[in-house]
Amino acid sequence: MNLPLRPRDLALALLVIVVWGLNFAVIKVGVADIPPMLLGALRYLLAAFPALLFVKPPKVPLRLYLLYGMTMAVGQFALLFTAIHMGMPSGLASLVLQAQSFFTLLLAAWWLREKWLGNQVAGLALAGVGLVLIGSAHGASMPLAGFALTVAAAALWGCGNIVTRAVGRYGPMNQFAFIVWSSLVAPLPFVALALVMDGPSAVLAAVQNLSLKSMAAVAYIAWISTLLGFGLWTYLMSRYPVNRVAPFTLLVPVVGLTTGWLVFGEALQPVHFAGAGLLMAGLAVNVFGGPVWDRLKGLARESVR
Repeated sequence: MNLPLRPRDLALALLVIVVWGLNFAVIKVGVADIPPMLLGALRYLLAAFPALLFVKPPKVPLRLYLLYGMTMAVGQFALLFTAIHMGMPSGLASLVLQAQSFFTLLLAAWWLREKWLGNQVAGLALAGVGLVLIGSAHGASMPLAGFALTVAAAALWGCGNIVTRAVGRYGPMNQFAFIVWSSLVAPLPFVALALVMDGPSAVLAAVQNLSLKSMAAVAYIAWISTLLGFGLWTYLMSRYPVNRVAPFTLLVPVVGLTTGWLVFGEALQPVHFAGAGLLMAGLAVNVFGGPVWDRLKGLARESVR
């Protein structure tokens, strides 16, 4: 049943979108003073503690905790944090990362043998052209390496989505608790990466010189974006059909791009706007185009008769 969101739940959905949209600007603030890998370690350490003291771990195989933590947490955010640290504009990062939905389609077709619908193929084509246009405008305002790392982060998010589907086979569970306990996987790999990439002395110096601004950024990313954001999102997904809730994520880049422009003066080139429009159009066709595609197929059958 396609129930509309109650006013209170609509407000919560919009709150999540604002929280997630602002998160990219906060990441940019965080990586300005904290090495990216150390920021990742601190984020997931705070996301796990003390929350795990209040929720029991869901009965899910350990391998799925590890896979989720290494793809959705370590893989995705090691790449994203590094990309923004290298100069990827926070607003464009919020947009390009939405390509995760198409990597999910590709991985689901390859790994889960899911068949594509016509609207999904059309959406993938539009988004692909949009990403090419955005990437073609690399330069001082958007390093090509930063763009490539953000696309790779989207691919790792897609991998995490496939793991999430595997987790869902173990029946109804407290998804918030799963997120909390899977956060335990990330701190040690992030610390290891920080030690290798930045060196022990740089990591120690960064920890000793944490400013209030840096600590506030870590707290926001861990508690507001991760725990509050995903907690509310899980609540909404449990109460309404996916097709009523999922489209709200299309608004995340709107908040991210606006925040990047207002806070950091991130200006987009015309080709960025064109690419952004195609990427958003592809996402919209993917999310909303199913009924239209079904109607077109029905008309085609009738014409054959």
